[in-house]
Amino acid sequence: MRIIPGVHHMFSAKSFVSVVTGLLLCLAVSTAWAEASGAPLKWWQKTTVYQIYPKSFADTFGNGIGDLRGITGNLDHIRDLSCGAIWLTPVYPSPMVDNGYDISDYKGIDPSYGNMEDFDTLIKEAGKRNIRIVMDLVFNHSSDQHSWFKESRKNRVNPKADWYIWRDAKPDGSAPTNWRSIFGGPAWTWCEERQQYYLHTFAPQQPDLNWENPEVRKALYDAARFWLDKGVGGFRIDAITYIKKPEFRDGAPDGEDGLSAIHTMTANTPGILGFLHEFKREVFAGRDIFTVGEANGVAPEDLPKWVGAQGVFDMVFEFSHVNLHLKNGEVWCRPTEWKLTELKSALTASQKMTAANGWCPVFFENHDQPRCVDHFFPKGADPKKAAKVMATVLLTLRGTPFIYEGQELGYTNVAWPSIDHYNDISSHGQHRTALEEGFSPEEALAFVHFFSRDNARTPMQWHTGLNAGFTTGKPWLPIHSNYLTVNALTEANDPDSVLSWYRRLGKFRRYHKELTAGTYEELLPEDEQIYAFSRTLGNRRLVTVANFSLRDAALPRNFADNMTRVLSSEPGGDDGSLRPLEARIYREKR
Repeated sequence: MRIIPGVHHMFSAKSFVSVVTGLLLCLAVSTAWAEASGAPLKWWQKTTVYQIYPKSFADTFGNGIGDLRGITGNLDHIRDLSCGAIWLTPVYPSPMVDNGYDISDYKGIDPSYGNMEDFDTLIKEAGKRNIRIVMDLVFNHSSDQHSWFKESRKNRVNPKADWYIWRDAKPDGSAPTNWRSIFGGPAWTWCEERQQYYLHTFAPQQPDLNWENPEVRKALYDAARFWLDKGVGGFRIDAITYIKKPEFRDGAPDGEDGLSAIHTMTANTPGILGFLHEFKREVFAGRDIFTVGEANGVAPEDLPKWVGAQGVFDMVFEFSHVNLHLKNGEVWCRPTEWKLTELKSALTASQKMTAANGWCPVFFENHDQPRCVDHFFPKGADPKKAAKVMATVLLTLRGTPFIYEGQELGYTNVAWPSIDHYNDISSHGQHRTALEEGFSPEEALAFVHFFSRDNARTPMQWHTGLNAGFTTGKPWLPIHSNYLTVNALTEANDPDSVLSWYRRLGKFRRYHKELTAGTYEELLPEDEQIYAFSRTLGNRRLVTVANFSLRDAALPRNFADNMTRVLSSEPGGDDGSLRPLEARIYREKR
Protein backbone atom coordinates (compact mmCIF):
# COMPACT_ATOMS: atom_id res chain seq x y z
CA MET A 1 0.00 0.00 0.00
CA ARG A 2 1.30 1.87 -0.30
CA ILE A 3 3.00 4.44 -2.07
CA ILE A 4 -0.22 5.66 -3.58
CA PRO A 5 0.46 8.78 -5.62
CA GLY A 6 -0.34 11.81 -3.53
CA VAL A 7 -1.86 9.79 -0.67
CA HIS A 8 0.98 8.68 1.54
CA HIS A 9 3.03 11.78 0.86
CA MET A 10 0.72 14.68 0.17
CA PHE A 11 1.93 18.07 -0.99
CA SER A 12 0.41 21.45 -1.50
CA ALA A 13 2.34 23.67 -3.88
CA LYS A 14 3.65 25.55 -0.86
CA SER A 15 4.65 22.42 1.06
CA PHE A 16 6.36 20.96 -2.02
CA VAL A 17 8.60 24.01 -2.26
CA SER A 18 9.20 23.77 1.48
CA VAL A 19 10.26 20.14 1.23
CA VAL A 20 12.71 20.72 -1.61
CA THR A 21 14.08 23.82 0.09
CA GLY A 22 14.50 21.92 3.34
CA LEU A 23 16.31 19.10 1.62
CA LEU A 24 18.64 21.45 -0.17
CA LEU A 25 19.73 22.93 3.17
CA CYS A 26 21.64 19.69 3.67
CA LEU A 27 23.80 20.08 0.55
CA ALA A 28 26.94 21.62 2.00
CA VAL A 29 27.21 19.37 5.04
CA SER A 30 26.25 16.35 2.94
CA THR A 31 29.03 16.90 0.44
CA ALA A 32 31.60 17.39 3.18
CA TRP A 33 30.45 14.24 4.95
CA ALA A 34 30.50 12.18 1.76
CA GLU A 35 34.01 13.28 0.87
CA ALA A 36 35.29 12.58 4.37
CA SER A 37 33.54 9.26 4.90
CA GLY A 38 35.62 6.22 4.08
CA ALA A 39 33.31 3.66 5.65
CA PRO A 40 33.04 0.46 3.59
CA LEU A 41 29.69 -0.13 1.93
CA LYS A 42 27.43 -2.94 3.11
CA TRP A 43 26.13 -5.63 0.78
CA TRP A 44 22.76 -3.93 0.28
CA GLN A 45 24.46 -0.67 -0.69
CA LYS A 46 26.35 -2.36 -3.50
CA THR A 47 23.51 -4.30 -5.11
CA THR A 48 20.19 -3.72 -6.87
CA VAL A 49 16.82 -4.81 -5.48
CA TYR A 50 14.14 -6.38 -7.67
CA GLN A 51 10.57 -5.91 -6.43
CA ILE A 52 8.08 -8.68 -7.13
CA TYR A 53 4.30 -8.50 -6.94
CA PRO A 54 3.86 -12.26 -6.44
CA LYS A 55 0.27 -12.36 -7.62
CA SER A 56 1.40 -11.16 -11.06
CA PHE A 57 4.82 -12.74 -11.52
CA ALA A 58 4.50 -16.40 -12.58
CA ASP A 59 1.75 -18.99 -12.00
CA THR A 60 2.68 -22.67 -11.72
CA PHE A 61 -0.69 -23.87 -10.36
CA GLY A 62 -2.74 -22.83 -13.39
CA ASN A 63 -5.19 -20.81 -11.29
CA GLY A 64 -4.32 -17.42 -12.80
CA ILE A 65 -2.45 -16.22 -9.70
CA GLY A 66 1.33 -16.04 -9.40
CA ASP A 67 2.98 -18.15 -6.71
CA LEU A 68 6.25 -18.81 -4.89
CA ARG A 69 7.26 -21.67 -7.18
CA GLY A 70 6.88 -19.29 -10.11
CA ILE A 71 9.37 -16.94 -8.49
CA THR A 72 11.82 -19.75 -7.76
CA GLY A 73 11.61 -20.92 -11.36
CA ASN A 74 12.57 -17.49 -12.68
CA LEU A 75 15.41 -16.53 -10.35
CA ASP A 76 17.91 -16.55 -13.20
CA HIS A 77 16.01 -13.71 -14.86
CA ILE A 78 16.57 -11.63 -11.73
CA ARG A 79 20.19 -12.75 -11.29
CA ASP A 80 20.94 -11.64 -14.87
CA LEU A 81 19.88 -8.12 -13.92
CA SER A 82 22.70 -8.09 -11.32
CA CYS A 83 20.16 -8.00 -8.49
CA GLY A 84 21.20 -9.25 -5.06
CA ALA A 85 17.84 -8.96 -3.29
CA ILE A 86 14.16 -9.52 -4.02
CA TRP A 87 11.48 -7.55 -2.20
CA LEU A 88 8.24 -9.53 -2.06
CA THR A 89 4.99 -7.71 -1.47
CA PRO A 90 2.95 -9.63 1.15
CA VAL A 91 2.55 -13.39 0.71
CA TYR A 92 0.93 -13.99 4.10
CA PRO A 93 -2.58 -15.47 4.52
CA SER A 94 -5.09 -12.77 3.61
CA PRO A 95 -8.70 -12.29 2.47
CA MET A 96 -7.10 -10.18 -0.32
CA VAL A 97 -9.36 -7.14 0.11
CA ASP A 98 -6.24 -5.09 -0.57
CA ASN A 99 -4.23 -7.77 -2.37
CA GLY A 100 -2.40 -9.04 0.69
CA TYR A 101 -1.94 -5.83 2.65
CA ASP A 102 -4.75 -7.08 4.88
CA ILE A 103 -2.97 -9.86 6.77
CA SER A 104 -4.82 -12.55 8.73
CA ASP A 105 -1.73 -14.50 9.91
CA TYR A 106 1.73 -12.94 10.24
CA LYS A 107 3.54 -16.31 10.36
CA GLY A 108 2.03 -18.11 7.41
CA ILE A 109 1.90 -18.31 3.61
CA ASP A 110 -1.35 -17.75 1.76
CA PRO A 111 -2.40 -21.01 0.04
CA SER A 112 -2.80 -19.18 -3.27
CA TYR A 113 0.99 -18.63 -3.21
CA GLY A 114 1.96 -22.11 -1.99
CA ASN A 115 3.15 -23.22 1.43
CA MET A 116 6.01 -22.73 3.85
CA GLU A 117 8.05 -25.44 2.14
CA ASP A 118 7.80 -23.45 -1.09
CA PHE A 119 9.03 -20.38 0.77
CA ASP A 120 11.96 -22.27 2.29
CA THR A 121 12.88 -23.54 -1.18
CA LEU A 122 12.78 -19.99 -2.53
CA ILE A 123 15.17 -18.82 0.21
CA LYS A 124 17.53 -21.71 -0.54
CA GLU A 125 17.52 -21.37 -4.33
CA ALA A 126 17.86 -17.59 -4.19
CA GLY A 127 20.82 -18.00 -1.85
CA LYS A 128 22.57 -20.19 -4.42
CA ARG A 129 22.47 -17.16 -6.73
CA ASN A 130 23.59 -14.69 -4.04
CA ILE A 131 20.07 -13.25 -3.86
CA ARG A 132 18.36 -12.50 -0.55
CA ILE A 133 14.63 -12.39 0.03
CA VAL A 134 13.17 -9.25 1.64
CA MET A 135 9.70 -9.40 3.20
CA ASP A 136 7.02 -6.71 3.42
CA LEU A 137 5.94 -6.00 7.01
CA VAL A 138 2.47 -4.54 7.44
CA PHE A 139 2.32 -3.59 11.11
CA ASN A 140 0.05 -0.53 11.16
CA HIS A 141 -3.02 -2.74 10.76
CA SER A 142 -4.15 -6.31 10.24
CA SER A 143 -7.08 -7.89 8.45
CA ASP A 144 -10.42 -7.88 10.21
CA GLN A 145 -10.24 -11.65 9.71
CA HIS A 146 -7.14 -11.98 11.90
CA SER A 147 -7.82 -13.99 15.06
CA TRP A 148 -6.66 -11.00 17.12
CA PHE A 149 -9.40 -8.76 15.77
CA LYS A 150 -12.06 -11.45 15.89
CA GLU A 151 -11.41 -11.74 19.61
CA SER A 152 -11.01 -8.00 20.16
CA ARG A 153 -14.39 -7.19 18.65
CA LYS A 154 -16.36 -9.62 20.87
CA ASN A 155 -16.61 -7.35 23.91
CA ARG A 156 -14.70 -4.78 25.94
CA VAL A 157 -13.19 -7.17 28.52
CA ASN A 158 -11.60 -9.99 26.50
CA PRO A 159 -7.78 -10.52 26.56
CA LYS A 160 -7.35 -8.69 23.24
CA ALA A 161 -9.93 -5.99 23.85
CA ASP A 162 -7.23 -3.30 23.71
CA TRP A 163 -5.27 -4.65 20.73
CA TYR A 164 -7.00 -2.28 18.27
CA ILE A 165 -8.15 1.37 18.35
CA TRP A 166 -11.65 1.44 19.83
CA ARG A 167 -13.58 4.56 20.81
CA ASP A 168 -17.09 5.44 21.89
CA ALA A 169 -19.38 7.41 19.63
CA LYS A 170 -19.89 11.12 20.11
CA PRO A 171 -23.03 12.04 22.11
CA ASP A 172 -24.99 12.27 18.85
CA GLY A 173 -23.91 8.75 17.86
CA SER A 174 -21.49 9.86 15.14
CA ALA A 175 -17.90 8.71 14.71
CA PRO A 176 -15.30 9.78 17.32
CA THR A 177 -13.58 12.11 14.84
CA ASN A 178 -14.21 13.42 11.33
CA TRP A 179 -11.20 11.67 9.82
CA ARG A 180 -11.31 10.39 6.24
CA SER A 181 -9.53 7.13 5.47
CA ILE A 182 -6.89 7.00 2.77
CA PHE A 183 -9.16 4.83 0.62
CA GLY A 184 -12.04 7.27 1.02
CA GLY A 185 -14.98 7.50 3.38
CA PRO A 186 -14.93 7.72 7.18
CA ALA A 187 -11.90 6.24 8.97
CA TRP A 188 -14.17 4.81 11.70
CA THR A 189 -16.50 1.81 11.40
CA TRP A 190 -19.20 0.86 13.90
CA CYS A 191 -19.04 -2.54 15.62
CA GLU A 192 -22.35 -3.85 16.94
CA GLU A 193 -20.79 -6.39 19.31
CA ARG A 194 -18.80 -3.80 21.25
CA GLN A 195 -21.09 -0.86 20.60
CA GLN A 196 -17.99 1.12 19.64
CA TYR A 197 -16.17 2.42 16.59
CA TYR A 198 -12.79 1.08 15.44
CA LEU A 199 -10.21 3.07 13.47
CA HIS A 200 -8.86 2.08 10.07
CA THR A 201 -6.35 4.25 8.22
CA PHE A 202 -7.14 2.32 5.04
CA ALA A 203 -10.14 0.06 4.29
CA PRO A 204 -12.73 -0.94 6.94
CA GLN A 205 -11.37 -4.48 6.59
CA GLN A 206 -7.96 -3.22 7.80
CA PRO A 207 -8.36 -2.20 11.47
CA ASP A 208 -5.42 -0.31 12.99
CA LEU A 209 -3.40 -2.08 15.66
CA ASN A 210 -2.88 -0.39 19.02
CA TRP A 211 0.86 0.14 19.35
CA GLU A 212 0.37 1.66 22.80
CA ASN A 213 -0.29 -1.87 24.07
CA PRO A 214 3.08 -3.56 24.78
CA GLU A 215 1.54 -6.97 24.13
CA VAL A 216 0.74 -5.90 20.57
CA ARG A 217 4.29 -4.74 19.98
CA LYS A 218 5.67 -7.97 21.45
CA ALA A 219 3.51 -10.07 19.11
CA LEU A 220 4.57 -8.05 16.05
CA TYR A 221 8.26 -8.24 16.96
CA ASP A 222 7.91 -11.98 17.39
CA ALA A 223 6.43 -12.25 13.89
CA ALA A 224 9.34 -10.29 12.39
CA ARG A 225 11.89 -12.48 14.18
CA PHE A 226 10.10 -15.57 12.82
CA TRP A 227 11.00 -14.55 9.26
CA LEU A 228 14.52 -13.47 10.17
CA ASP A 229 15.12 -16.88 11.69
CA LYS A 230 14.12 -18.37 8.35
CA GLY A 231 16.91 -16.40 6.70
CA VAL A 232 15.25 -13.40 5.06
CA GLY A 233 17.58 -10.54 4.19
CA GLY A 234 15.51 -7.65 5.48
CA PHE A 235 12.19 -5.87 5.48
CA ARG A 236 10.30 -3.15 3.72
CA ILE A 237 8.07 -1.67 6.44
CA ASP A 238 4.67 -0.55 5.21
CA ALA A 239 2.71 2.53 6.34
CA ILE A 240 4.87 2.74 9.46
CA THR A 241 4.45 6.48 10.05
CA TYR A 242 0.82 5.94 11.05
CA ILE A 243 1.41 3.62 14.03
CA LYS A 244 1.49 6.38 16.67
CA LYS A 245 -1.92 7.98 17.12
CA PRO A 246 -2.34 11.60 18.31
CA GLU A 247 -5.14 13.09 20.37
CA PHE A 248 -8.45 12.01 18.90
CA ARG A 249 -9.97 15.30 17.78
CA ASP A 250 -11.68 16.63 14.69
CA GLY A 251 -9.58 18.17 11.96
CA ALA A 252 -10.40 21.06 9.67
CA PRO A 253 -12.62 19.72 6.85
CA ASP A 254 -10.71 19.60 3.57
CA GLY A 255 -13.44 18.35 1.25
CA GLU A 256 -17.12 18.62 0.46
CA ASP A 257 -17.77 15.54 2.62
CA GLY A 258 -16.88 17.52 5.74
CA LEU A 259 -14.06 15.12 6.62
CA SER A 260 -10.35 15.65 7.27
CA ALA A 261 -7.62 13.48 5.77
CA ILE A 262 -6.29 10.95 8.29
CA HIS A 263 -2.80 11.37 6.84
CA THR A 264 -2.78 15.01 7.89
CA MET A 265 -4.03 14.14 11.35
CA THR A 266 -1.86 11.12 12.20
CA ALA A 267 1.28 10.79 10.06
CA ASN A 268 4.55 10.93 12.03
CA THR A 269 2.96 11.81 15.36
CA PRO A 270 5.51 12.84 18.05
CA GLY A 271 6.56 9.82 20.09
CA ILE A 272 6.66 7.44 17.13
CA LEU A 273 10.45 7.18 17.25
CA GLY A 274 10.26 5.67 20.72
CA PHE A 275 8.29 2.77 19.28
CA LEU A 276 10.66 2.43 16.33
CA HIS A 277 13.85 2.46 18.38
CA GLU A 278 12.36 -0.33 20.46
CA PHE A 279 11.47 -2.16 17.22
CA LYS A 280 15.05 -1.79 15.99
CA ARG A 281 16.55 -2.88 19.30
CA GLU A 282 14.29 -5.91 19.70
CA VAL A 283 14.36 -7.15 16.09
CA PHE A 284 16.94 -5.62 13.74
CA ALA A 285 20.01 -4.81 15.81
CA GLY A 286 23.05 -7.00 15.21
CA ARG A 287 21.65 -8.73 12.11
CA ASP A 288 23.13 -8.60 8.62
CA ILE A 289 19.97 -7.30 6.97
CA PHE A 290 18.57 -4.04 5.65
CA THR A 291 15.37 -2.21 6.50
CA VAL A 292 13.58 0.35 4.36
CA GLY A 293 10.65 2.27 5.78
CA GLU A 294 7.81 4.03 4.03
CA ALA A 295 8.46 7.54 5.36
CA ASN A 296 5.18 9.29 4.70
CA GLY A 297 4.96 12.60 6.52
CA VAL A 298 8.59 12.71 7.68
CA ALA A 299 10.03 16.21 7.31
CA PRO A 300 13.51 16.61 5.76
CA GLU A 301 14.98 17.99 8.97
CA ASP A 302 13.80 14.87 10.81
CA LEU A 303 15.46 12.38 8.48
CA PRO A 304 18.67 12.04 10.55
CA LYS A 305 16.43 10.60 13.27
CA TRP A 306 15.05 8.02 10.84
CA VAL A 307 18.05 6.74 8.88
CA GLY A 308 21.73 6.06 9.48
CA ALA A 309 23.56 5.05 12.64
CA GLN A 310 21.34 7.12 14.93
CA GLY A 311 18.13 6.39 13.04
CA VAL A 312 15.70 3.52 13.05
CA PHE A 313 15.97 2.26 9.44
CA ASP A 314 18.77 1.81 6.91
CA MET A 315 16.75 3.57 4.20
CA VAL A 316 13.41 5.28 3.79
CA PHE A 317 11.29 5.74 0.69
CA GLU A 318 10.79 9.44 -0.07
CA PHE A 319 8.15 10.30 -2.66
CA SER A 320 8.48 13.92 -3.77
CA HIS A 321 9.81 12.91 -7.20
CA VAL A 322 6.88 10.59 -7.96
CA ASN A 323 4.22 13.00 -6.67
CA LEU A 324 4.94 15.87 -9.04
CA HIS A 325 1.52 15.49 -10.66
CA LEU A 326 -0.17 15.74 -7.27
CA LYS A 327 1.41 18.69 -5.51
CA ASN A 328 -2.02 20.09 -4.62
CA GLY A 329 -3.43 17.04 -2.88
CA GLU A 330 -4.19 13.36 -3.04
CA VAL A 331 -7.03 13.41 -5.57
CA TRP A 332 -6.25 12.01 -9.01
CA CYS A 333 -8.71 14.34 -10.73
CA ARG A 334 -6.69 17.38 -9.58
CA PRO A 335 -3.35 16.76 -11.31
CA THR A 336 -0.80 19.53 -11.69
CA GLU A 337 1.72 20.27 -14.40
CA TRP A 338 5.42 19.92 -13.63
CA LYS A 339 8.75 20.65 -15.27
CA LEU A 340 11.92 18.59 -15.57
CA THR A 341 13.73 21.02 -13.27
CA GLU A 342 11.27 20.05 -10.51
CA LEU A 343 12.02 16.36 -10.98
CA LYS A 344 15.75 17.06 -10.96
CA SER A 345 15.48 19.24 -7.86
CA ALA A 346 13.60 16.54 -5.96
CA LEU A 347 16.08 13.83 -6.95
CA THR A 348 19.10 16.01 -6.20
CA ALA A 349 17.71 16.97 -2.82
CA SER A 350 17.27 13.30 -1.88
CA GLN A 351 20.72 12.45 -3.19
CA LYS A 352 22.46 15.17 -1.21
CA MET A 353 20.36 14.75 1.90
CA THR A 354 21.04 11.02 2.16
CA ALA A 355 24.75 11.52 1.59
CA ALA A 356 24.86 12.91 5.12
CA ASN A 357 21.97 11.05 6.69
CA GLY A 358 22.31 7.46 5.57
CA TRP A 359 21.39 5.80 2.31
CA CYS A 360 18.77 6.28 -0.37
CA PRO A 361 16.55 3.77 -2.18
CA VAL A 362 16.33 4.91 -5.80
CA PHE A 363 13.08 4.06 -7.58
CA PHE A 364 10.69 5.23 -10.28
CA GLU A 365 8.13 2.41 -10.13
CA ASN A 366 6.53 0.11 -7.59
CA HIS A 367 3.25 -1.75 -7.08
CA ASP A 368 1.39 1.51 -6.39
CA GLN A 369 2.76 3.70 -9.16
CA PRO A 370 1.89 4.07 -12.85
CA ARG A 371 4.56 2.91 -15.26
CA CYS A 372 7.45 5.35 -15.46
CA VAL A 373 7.49 5.70 -19.26
CA ASP A 374 3.98 7.17 -19.03
CA HIS A 375 4.57 9.02 -15.77
CA PHE A 376 7.77 10.96 -16.49
CA PHE A 377 7.84 11.54 -20.26
CA PRO A 378 5.78 13.62 -22.70
CA LYS A 379 2.75 12.13 -24.38
CA GLY A 380 3.81 10.35 -27.54
CA ALA A 381 7.24 9.35 -26.24
CA ASP A 382 8.64 6.13 -27.67
CA PRO A 383 8.27 3.75 -24.70
CA LYS A 384 11.38 1.75 -25.57
CA LYS A 385 13.61 4.83 -25.73
CA ALA A 386 12.00 6.35 -22.63
CA ALA A 387 12.51 3.12 -20.68
CA LYS A 388 16.22 3.15 -21.55
CA VAL A 389 16.56 6.76 -20.42
CA MET A 390 14.97 5.93 -17.08
CA ALA A 391 17.09 2.81 -16.68
CA THR A 392 20.24 4.86 -17.24
CA VAL A 393 19.28 7.38 -14.58
CA LEU A 394 18.11 4.72 -12.13
CA LEU A 395 21.27 2.66 -12.31
CA THR A 396 23.73 5.54 -12.14
CA LEU A 397 22.28 7.53 -9.24
CA ARG A 398 23.73 7.14 -5.75
CA GLY A 399 21.81 4.69 -3.57
CA THR A 400 20.28 1.24 -3.88
CA PRO A 401 18.28 0.95 -7.13
CA PHE A 402 14.88 -0.75 -6.95
CA ILE A 403 13.64 -2.30 -10.21
CA TYR A 404 9.95 -3.17 -10.25
CA GLU A 405 8.82 -6.25 -12.18
CA GLY A 406 8.16 -5.42 -15.84
CA GLN A 407 10.09 -2.17 -15.65
CA GLU A 408 13.10 -3.97 -17.13
CA LEU A 409 10.95 -4.87 -20.15
CA GLY A 410 9.68 -1.34 -20.73
CA TYR A 411 6.11 -1.86 -19.54
CA THR A 412 3.54 0.86 -20.23
CA ASN A 413 0.21 1.72 -18.63
CA VAL A 414 -3.00 -0.05 -19.60
CA ALA A 415 -6.18 1.72 -20.71
CA TRP A 416 -9.09 -0.62 -20.13
CA PRO A 417 -12.48 0.49 -21.49
CA SER A 418 -14.42 0.51 -18.21
CA ILE A 419 -13.84 0.98 -14.50
CA ASP A 420 -15.35 -2.49 -14.11
CA HIS A 421 -12.15 -3.93 -15.63
CA TYR A 422 -10.07 -2.54 -12.75
CA ASN A 423 -9.36 -4.55 -9.60
CA ASP A 424 -7.61 -1.87 -7.55
CA ILE A 425 -9.73 -0.67 -4.61
CA SER A 426 -8.10 2.78 -4.76
CA SER A 427 -8.93 3.19 -8.46
CA HIS A 428 -12.62 2.64 -7.78
CA GLY A 429 -12.58 5.17 -4.96
CA GLN A 430 -10.79 7.80 -7.04
CA HIS A 431 -13.17 7.17 -9.95
CA ARG A 432 -16.16 7.85 -7.68
CA THR A 433 -14.50 11.01 -6.41
CA ALA A 434 -14.00 12.32 -9.95
CA LEU A 435 -17.64 11.70 -10.81
CA GLU A 436 -18.78 13.39 -7.57
CA GLU A 437 -16.66 16.44 -8.45
CA GLY A 438 -18.49 16.82 -11.74
CA PHE A 439 -16.16 15.17 -14.24
CA SER A 440 -17.67 13.16 -17.08
CA PRO A 441 -17.38 9.35 -17.09
CA GLU A 442 -14.79 9.65 -19.85
CA GLU A 443 -12.73 12.13 -17.86
CA ALA A 444 -12.99 10.07 -14.67
CA LEU A 445 -11.77 6.99 -16.51
CA ALA A 446 -8.88 8.94 -18.04
CA PHE A 447 -7.62 9.76 -14.53
CA VAL A 448 -7.75 6.06 -13.68
CA HIS A 449 -5.88 5.21 -16.88
CA PHE A 450 -3.02 7.46 -15.82
CA PHE A 451 -2.79 6.85 -12.07
CA SER A 452 -4.27 3.39 -11.40
CA ARG A 453 -2.21 0.98 -9.35
CA ASP A 454 -3.37 -1.76 -11.73
CA ASN A 455 -0.98 -0.25 -14.30
CA ALA A 456 1.81 -1.87 -12.28
CA ARG A 457 -0.03 -5.10 -11.54
CA THR A 458 -0.69 -6.64 -14.94
CA PRO A 459 0.96 -10.09 -15.19
CA MET A 460 4.55 -10.57 -16.24
CA GLN A 461 5.03 -11.33 -19.93
CA TRP A 462 7.49 -14.18 -20.34
CA HIS A 463 7.00 -15.13 -24.02
CA THR A 464 4.57 -14.89 -26.95
CA GLY A 465 2.53 -17.99 -26.07
CA LEU A 466 -0.72 -18.46 -24.17
CA ASN A 467 -1.26 -15.67 -21.65
CA ALA A 468 2.31 -14.51 -22.31
CA GLY A 469 3.57 -17.53 -20.35
CA PHE A 470 2.20 -16.18 -17.07
CA THR A 471 -0.46 -18.88 -16.56
CA THR A 472 -2.25 -21.74 -18.25
CA GLY A 473 -5.49 -20.59 -16.63
CA LYS A 474 -7.38 -17.31 -16.65
CA PRO A 475 -5.09 -14.53 -15.35
CA TRP A 476 -6.44 -12.57 -12.39
CA LEU A 477 -5.80 -9.35 -14.34
CA PRO A 478 -5.73 -9.13 -18.14
CA ILE A 479 -2.41 -9.54 -19.94
CA HIS A 480 -1.20 -6.30 -21.51
CA SER A 481 -2.00 -6.15 -25.22
CA ASN A 482 1.66 -5.52 -26.14
CA TYR A 483 2.92 -8.92 -24.95
CA LEU A 484 3.86 -10.14 -28.46
CA THR A 485 6.77 -7.69 -28.57
CA VAL A 486 7.24 -6.75 -24.91
CA ASN A 487 8.20 -10.00 -23.21
CA ALA A 488 11.27 -11.50 -21.55
CA LEU A 489 12.12 -14.13 -24.16
CA THR A 490 11.88 -11.82 -27.17
CA GLU A 491 13.87 -9.09 -25.44
CA ALA A 492 16.54 -11.48 -24.17
CA ASN A 493 17.29 -12.36 -27.79
CA ASP A 494 17.37 -8.74 -28.96
CA PRO A 495 20.61 -6.87 -28.11
CA ASP A 496 18.80 -3.54 -28.63
CA SER A 497 15.91 -4.29 -26.26
CA VAL A 498 15.08 -2.61 -22.97
CA LEU A 499 15.92 -5.84 -21.11
CA SER A 500 19.33 -6.06 -22.75
CA TRP A 501 20.00 -2.44 -21.78
CA TYR A 502 19.08 -3.13 -18.15
CA ARG A 503 21.38 -6.15 -18.10
CA ARG A 504 24.21 -4.16 -19.61
CA LEU A 505 23.77 -1.30 -17.14
CA GLY A 506 23.56 -3.76 -14.24
CA LYS A 507 26.95 -5.20 -15.10
CA PHE A 508 28.38 -1.74 -15.72
CA ARG A 509 27.25 -0.57 -12.29
CA ARG A 510 28.66 -3.67 -10.61
CA TYR A 511 32.14 -3.08 -12.02
CA HIS A 512 32.32 0.70 -11.55
CA LYS A 513 32.66 1.56 -7.88
CA GLU A 514 32.09 5.23 -8.53
CA LEU A 515 28.43 4.31 -9.16
CA THR A 516 28.08 2.81 -5.69
CA ALA A 517 30.62 4.60 -3.50
CA GLY A 518 31.06 7.81 -5.49
CA THR A 519 29.68 11.24 -4.64
CA TYR A 520 26.87 12.86 -6.63
CA GLU A 521 26.83 16.29 -8.26
CA GLU A 522 24.06 17.67 -10.45
CA LEU A 523 25.10 19.38 -13.69
CA LEU A 524 23.01 21.73 -15.86
CA PRO A 525 20.38 22.24 -13.12
CA GLU A 526 18.43 24.85 -15.11
CA ASP A 527 18.11 22.77 -18.29
CA GLU A 528 14.51 21.73 -19.03
CA GLN A 529 15.49 18.95 -21.45
CA ILE A 530 18.57 17.31 -19.97
CA TYR A 531 19.15 15.67 -16.62
CA ALA A 532 22.93 15.52 -16.10
CA PHE A 533 24.96 14.50 -13.07
CA SER A 534 28.37 13.13 -12.17
CA ARG A 535 29.54 10.34 -9.88
CA THR A 536 33.06 10.74 -8.54
CA LEU A 537 35.30 8.42 -6.54
CA GLY A 538 38.90 9.53 -6.05
CA ASN A 539 40.30 10.37 -9.49
CA ARG A 540 37.52 8.54 -11.36
CA ARG A 541 34.46 10.39 -12.64
CA LEU A 542 31.47 9.25 -14.67
CA VAL A 543 28.86 11.63 -16.10
CA THR A 544 25.28 10.70 -17.01
CA VAL A 545 23.31 12.85 -19.45
CA ALA A 546 19.70 12.05 -20.35
CA ASN A 547 17.34 13.86 -22.70
CA PHE A 548 13.79 13.62 -21.33
CA SER A 549 12.28 15.57 -24.23
CA LEU A 550 11.07 14.72 -27.75
CA ARG A 551 13.48 17.23 -29.33
CA ASP A 552 17.22 17.32 -29.88
CA ALA A 553 18.94 18.76 -26.81
CA ALA A 554 22.15 20.70 -27.29
CA LEU A 555 24.94 20.08 -24.81
CA PRO A 556 26.85 23.13 -23.62
CA ARG A 557 29.80 24.07 -25.76
CA ASN A 558 32.89 22.03 -24.91
CA PHE A 559 30.83 19.93 -22.49
CA ALA A 560 32.34 16.65 -23.65
CA ASP A 561 35.79 17.89 -24.62
CA ASN A 562 37.54 16.09 -21.78
CA MET A 563 35.22 13.10 -21.71
CA THR A 564 34.93 9.78 -23.51
CA ARG A 565 31.52 8.35 -24.24
CA VAL A 566 31.36 4.79 -22.86
CA LEU A 567 27.66 3.93 -23.15
CA SER A 568 24.76 5.32 -25.15
CA SER A 569 21.15 4.19 -25.38
CA GLU A 570 21.15 5.19 -29.06
CA PRO A 571 23.92 4.19 -31.50
CA GLY A 572 25.96 6.85 -33.27
CA GLY A 573 24.98 10.48 -32.99
CA ASP A 574 26.77 13.78 -32.58
CA ASP A 575 28.44 14.40 -29.22
CA GLY A 576 27.37 18.04 -29.48
CA SER A 577 23.71 17.20 -28.84
CA LEU A 578 21.48 14.45 -27.53
CA ARG A 579 18.79 13.02 -29.74
CA PRO A 580 15.23 12.82 -28.41
CA LEU A 581 15.05 10.34 -25.52
CA GLU A 582 18.73 9.51 -25.58
CA ALA A 583 20.91 8.79 -22.56
CA ARG A 584 24.70 8.58 -22.39
CA ILE A 585 27.39 7.81 -19.86
CA TYR A 586 30.76 9.55 -20.20
CA ARG A 587 34.07 8.92 -18.51
CA GLU A 588 36.09 12.01 -17.74
CA LYS A 589 39.65 12.01 -19.00
CA ARG A 590 42.02 12.72 -16.13
